[in-house]
Amino acid sequence: MNNLLSVHTLRFVLLILFQVLLFSHIDFLGYINPYIYILFIALYPVKNNRMLFLFLSFLLGLIIDFFMDSGGVNATASLIIAFIRPAVLKFSFGAVYEHNVLKFNNTNFIQKLAYFSILIVIHHFFFFLMEFFNISKIILILKNTLLSSIFTILLSILITTIFSKQNK
Repeated sequence: MNNLLSVHTLRFVLLILFQVLLFSHIDFLGYINPYIYILFIALYPVKNNRMLFLFLSFLLGLIIDFFMDSGGVNATASLIIAFIRPAVLKFSFGAVYEHNVLKFNNTNFIQKLAYFSILIVIHHFFFFLMEFFNISKIILILKNTLLSSIFTILLSILITTIFSKQNK
């Protein structure tokens, strides 16, 4: 349990550092901004305390907001995807999730891709919706959501593939 706690604490801190120091400075073509800190929410253990998970997701977004001076949009978008995560897990993994035997390293690529894609697109949509906070800019919101989501999904798959434990 101690080892698991240290892994999640390290993941929490490292994702914040990478987001703030590296990924927040990527603004490719003015629309593509990766938000890789979402991986903490996506990879958080399924069986852990839900209230703690919601609090940590909010805290993660709040810390990112503090460093990026973004006024709470990261905290809100993070809390939204943390709240809907059980439904996304059930949709993406089905019976494996319902029987509480879900391990991300043992799932196939298509299920992981669907799971990451749904969470990331929802996060980005709410993030950009709150950032612009103007329904007349819906085309810009959708454009930013689509382009940033594609880049974040690719980075998420790459990072989880590189750092996943190989089963032999």
